[in-house]
Amino acid sequence: MPLPKEPSKLATTLTDIPPIPATKANKRDTKKSALLQSPAPVVTPVGKAHSPALTLASSNPVVARGEKPAPTAKPPHTSLGSHTKSRKGTEVNRSKRQVSGAGQKIYVLDTNVLMHDPTSMFRFEEHDVFLPLITLEELDNHKKGMSEVARHARQVSRSLDALMENVESIEQGVPLNKLGNTDALGRLLVQTTELTAELPKTLPVGKADNQILGVVFALARQHPDKEVALVSKDINMRIKARALGLLAEDYFNDQVLEDRDLLYSGHLELPADFWEKNSKGIESWQQAGSTYYRISGPAVKDMMVNQFVYCDTGMPLIAQVIELAGRTAVLKTLRDFSHNKNSVWGITARNREQNFALNLLMNPECDFVTLLGQAGTGKTLLALAAGLSQVLESKQYSEIIVTRATVPVGEDIGFLPGTEEEKMAPWMGAFEDNLEVLNKPDPSAGDWGRSATADLIRTKIRIKSMNFMRGRTFINKFLIIDEAQNLSPKQMKTLITRAGPGTKVVCLGNLAQIDTPYLTEGSSGLTYVVDRFKGWPHAGHITLQRGERSRLADFASDNL
Repeated sequence: MPLPKEPSKLATTLTDIPPIPATKANKRDTKKSALLQSPAPVVTPVGKAHSPALTLASSNPVVARGEKPAPTAKPPHTSLGSHTKSRKGTEVNRSKRQVSGAGQKIYVLDTNVLMHDPTSMFRFEEHDVFLPLITLEELDNHKKGMSEVARHARQVSRSLDALMENVESIEQGVPLNKLGNTDALGRLLVQTTELTAELPKTLPVGKADNQILGVVFALARQHPDKEVALVSKDINMRIKARALGLLAEDYFNDQVLEDRDLLYSGHLELPADFWEKNSKGIESWQQAGSTYYRISGPAVKDMMVNQFVYCDTGMPLIAQVIELAGRTAVLKTLRDFSHNKNSVWGITARNREQNFALNLLMNPECDFVTLLGQAGTGKTLLALAAGLSQVLESKQYSEIIVTRATVPVGEDIGFLPGTEEEKMAPWMGAFEDNLEVLNKPDPSAGDWGRSATADLIRTKIRIKSMNFMRGRTFINKFLIIDEAQNLSPKQMKTLITRAGPGTKVVCLGNLAQIDTPYLTEGSSGLTYVVDRFKGWPHAGHITLQRGERSRLADFASDNL
């Protein structure tokens, strides 16, 4: 179907649209109606069919049933090329723009957006948000239960109830900043009258998705000078909307980053001329076996606290930023964990990034550590080795607690019998494999000594399920969260806030292996905490680059 041209002028606000007198349909409107397969039944929120003519029953008293508005402006259709342009209402970390009526839009929210982010209504800045009645019906159907979706549905219902309390005229819209959301400058519009539109025969009349499409189509015809866009997490629904010539886009506000390459890596390579440009103003001193440098110059602007910096040219430097003050930074040289004398539970660093990771894991001032990397980079092995060393040798922590997101890669195997730890055992195969590496047998200890060592290690490791974490407080524990890429930002917050005094939290994950529906690399809870904790003096992050599992695993990762 050929798409009409874009509107020739900017849209105005709803209040600025003049009354449209009812006119007879001209040849132009008759041709458009034929393109949309006029003999098709009418889609209504209650699933009833109407006459072939386009029906609009709205709060506008001028547009009567069975009549079309005068063609003062063409409907705001879109093409694939304009999808990026229409993302402005849901971008992340954008500065507040000056509100102008010409830039306002109407966003129709699909049910899955509200269940994915219960605060999504307040994320569209100066634009209006429209909720069809069928969306409220679907929310009501999902409110029962203890799942995350059910909790989100109930939270949306409570927010809507608070917004509409003591409102005299819902038809005029409810200010979205009524509950204190100062960034939400638009209005909440709830469907109060019948909005129906003619859709192709191939779309089933009674399906909820098609009813929402009918509402979007009717709104676009009712407000021709205003962009009306559908926001949905359902890919197929967005495809159907674009096929009908409607604006449709994904919900982007939960994206921490739009590109994975922008994610903070935790280390920074200094320029080759670093010493030439900074040698005159450098101060250095020795303290507690480490060398400190105070530098100032152009390289400081790109540094963050607890970030690792290195320089391979001239005089080699591997250090960590421990203090930033304006254009001045203090660097501290690292402990070399690649040497056997500094091994951690018998494990030494095999590359630069692993050395960075062990410096974070063994630092008592670093309470929160995140390790990213593909399979075989040593995330789990390094975390377990550091945990065992600080629990059994230095006794800095009382025990190791291990948990992970129980998301199956294939089909679920069903009910698992036994205690909490026995039910979690199938998910902890990676830790069992690494414990076998760390629990190296001592030939001189004999069978009894090796068995006693294995039993001692087992008594210091607890495997816990995430389902029972709410309300708990871990004091003086070494908490490891594995497969953290499968957690949402809210779940990640729930787990990290369990940490009590003296507890260290280590998050491990691979953003290329997300198995949870609706989560992407940009919206994962692991991406969320890496971005939010960067620069905090008691947190650190490293992205591991090189695989150290075996030459077979490395070749498979690069070529398969």
